Amino acid sequence: MPKNLTQKILDAHVLNDVHTPGQPADLKIDQTLTQDATGTMAYIQLEAMGVDQVKTELSVSYVDHNTLQSGFMNADDHAYLQSVAAKHGVLFSRPGNGICHQVHLERFARPGKTLIGSDSHTPTAGAMASIAMGAGGLDVAKAMAGLPYTIPYPQVVEVRLEGKLPHGVSAKDIILELLRRRSVKGGVGKVFEYTGPGVKELSVYQRATITNMGAELGATTSIFPSDERTREFLASQNREDDWMELGADDGAVYNDLEVIDLSTLAPAAACPNSPDAVKSITELAGQKVDQVAIGSCTNSGFEDMMKAAAILEGHTIADNVSLVVSPGSRQVLMKLMDNGALASFVKAGARILECTCGPCIGMGQSPKSEGVSLRTFNRNFYGRSGTLSAGVYLVSPETAAASAIAGVFADPRDLDYPDTDFEEHPFIDDSLILAPSDHPEDVEIIRGPNIRPLPINEELPDSFEKKVVIKLGDNITTDHIAPAGAEVLPYRSNIEKLSTFVFRNNKEGFDKVCKENGGGIIVAGDNYGQGSSREHAALAPMYLGIKAVMAKSFARIHLANLINFGILPLTFRNPEDFDTIDEFDTLVFENLDALDPEQPLLVKNATKGYVYEMDCQFTEGDLPTLHAGGTLNRIRKMQSENE
Repeated sequence: MPKNLTQKILDAHVLNDVHTPGQPADLKIDQTLTQDATGTMAYIQLEAMGVDQVKTELSVSYVDHNTLQSGFMNADDHAYLQSVAAKHGVLFSRPGNGICHQVHLERFARPGKTLIGSDSHTPTAGAMASIAMGAGGLDVAKAMAGLPYTIPYPQVVEVRLEGKLPHGVSAKDIILELLRRRSVKGGVGKVFEYTGPGVKELSVYQRATITNMGAELGATTSIFPSDERTREFLASQNREDDWMELGADDGAVYNDLEVIDLSTLAPAAACPNSPDAVKSITELAGQKVDQVAIGSCTNSGFEDMMKAAAILEGHTIADNVSLVVSPGSRQVLMKLMDNGALASFVKAGARILECTCGPCIGMGQSPKSEGVSLRTFNRNFYGRSGTLSAGVYLVSPETAAASAIAGVFADPRDLDYPDTDFEEHPFIDDSLILAPSDHPEDVEIIRGPNIRPLPINEELPDSFEKKVVIKLGDNITTDHIAPAGAEVLPYRSNIEKLSTFVFRNNKEGFDKVCKENGGGIIVAGDNYGQGSSREHAALAPMYLGIKAVMAKSFARIHLANLINFGILPLTFRNPEDFDTIDEFDTLVFENLDALDPEQPLLVKNATKGYVYEMDCQFTEGDLPTLHAGGTLNRIRKMQSENE
């Protein structure tokens, strides 16, 4: 039977012979990546498992998030990460080498491989025909330990691209169009596989923009075929031996279809505060802009930088605009220096930032109060920029550069600049990627005072009653739960301190409410936990005593993280029940020893007298983890029983 590309790769890696959408599939993982905001905790968890050397084909630890070193915490984490990588068989990409997704695409991603990373934008590598997925740090640690990664076998949506992009329209506008059609929850349980004649018109860099922002659909991942454009890219990286042709079989069947005629697209922007709030630039034209930021893992490749530089060439940014530029990797930065494009940015008035995530995760460059910021990033969630009153718009590099010159939203189609054929001879130097030690037994792990032991959850009791400590609406993101930013990120390896920031933009003093009530229950609407893969959004609530989250629906990665840390994920069988619950209602959970994923759990509202039928969002295989109080507890218990 003909297979689509997704099925080909998944089926070659499925360990439990599951091929039916929705059923739990155990996957062999070839590669992993971590970054420093999530990686420290992942490696602490790996150590807790007693793993000597990682079992994957390739694992890479990147430093690209917490590079603003205003105190000892981030530097201590980096020293820990370097030492633990050397000891356990992990490559270490040093600060300054670039953003994990950009560098991995350039140096390590390969067609036909599986990759999980402790960052939700790991699907970037789908541009290289990899099945690349974001995951919580604990799931990445498990993969490094040689354990399978379990996902619901996905449905596959064919996105057929036809035609060719007009002048001034970019790959960013393709994924914004798909977000406009499908919404931020339209990809849950799905892989978006790109096909059609329009695919060959897109370079690997352009494809990477699309697969990167496929995460904003809530998708499991996105993927392009490996074709001649892929071979050309790998050849430019001196990696042509990694290339193989790989695509869907003729007659392959898909679960759904989207057709996008590239020739009909126009420049667009995602408006505050959601990537699916898409409008055309013509609708926004003329509105004042205060800040422009070009970069992030979405649009910091060589082509993106060159298009922006070509537009800025010979111009100076408007008096009212602050422009910052962050190339995605040292390789890209060196090429921009070599060909003069970096000078074009500086002459135009841009400030050049490190090759890091930077402003995208609130690490500097917050907009002014009530400012309008145009960013080539992937997320514009409320508060993510560091300025709650700012309006953040997601746009293409072309729109960003044109608007920086004009001082208002401007349409790049009105400007004359080259669209393609930017000659690339990459600066290839992997000296900032350190190999693990040949003598791991001699490596001493460096632990600064900010690296604290993992909090330990208790086993799930048969019954408990807790108060609703917060009630939330739809599309609550991991940025709401465990905020990013320069103030918070340094405490990612210190859960006790990190817990004081949980929900701070929704309910000031949430941590104190939890402590006063002995923990509690979170109630939320649809798509709870969308966005980042950060497991801290489950780990910190677990530390605060959260026992269950009752929501209308969950985002994929956060759902897995809740289970990993022993928090019950439940959905309302009758969505109207959501309206009958208020904060500080007391909820009673009983007969948990007899939990059955196939049967609803009856939860009593002792305050109001209601009884709610809650559907269990976990499988039979998850029950031992939940009863143990989380994955690490279960692993410890299994190790103890085997001694």
